[in-house]
Amino acid sequence: MSKTSLLYGIQLFLLLILLLLLANVWFSRSNEVWWHQPVRLAIYPVNADGEALTQAWIDQLRVEQFQDIELFFNREASRYRLPLEQPVRVQLAPQVESIPPQVPEHPSILDAIWWSLKMQVWVVFNDTLSDDEVDARVFMNFHLPHNEVGMRHSLGLQRGLIGLVNGYAGVDYQGRNNLIATHEFLHTLGASDKYNAETTEPLWPDGYADPTKVPLFPQTRAEIMGGRVQVSPGWALLPPSLEHVVVGAATAIEINWLAAPAEPRS
Repeated sequence: MSKTSLLYGIQLFLLLILLLLLANVWFSRSNEVWWHQPVRLAIYPVNADGEALTQAWIDQLRVEQFQDIELFFNREASRYRLPLEQPVRVQLAPQVESIPPQVPEHPSILDAIWWSLKMQVWVVFNDTLSDDEVDARVFMNFHLPHNEVGMRHSLGLQRGLIGLVNGYAGVDYQGRNNLIATHEFLHTLGASDKYNAETTEPLWPDGYADPTKVPLFPQTRAEIMGGRVQVSPGWALLPPSLEHVVVGAATAIEINWLAAPAEPRS
């Protein structure tokens, strides 16, 4: 291979990366939510392990089983005085037969961008609802309990209004599935993670539900993007449901519920 060909190949590769980055930024900005009206969130069930028991669970699903997501947003939005009685309306979409692209393990920035583009294309060809019916989409991969695949990473596209959740089929896991779905949905609205990626413990102060509590421990609630209740230093627990979770001020700013504090004048 000549030096000219090699240089051309490198330039083409760099151009491709630039185009991917620009496409990702454009897609994110074009979907920012300002809460002038309720956001219509659709939950799409997927039989991710192909098991008959998983299918039986999906067949009995009703929209009422996701009502605590709506109640969570009603409660938290009222705390921030959002002028909407019901900021999020949840609907249960028809089952999707195809399996979504899985989130890569420990993805690089380029891996994450590539996955997001693949996911967006997959949604175009596999959506069971139209854009007139829904604003945001969370695809929920159901697995039988104790299946390790069910613990794979879930992901929400930053302001992309598309989320992917790996959850378990079963009544005992409904609250936890809804919590994870809400976490990923908030990612799609622009919220960032507020926990240590290595330890999974929430980061103080933004990842704590009550960061000014005295004494600080034990915390009794979780911040939705912090993900866990910090009972004591080094000990954090997953909350069982959204009843034990709040939206912190930093998250509220990110999703346009709260204005960021003004910069102090010099």
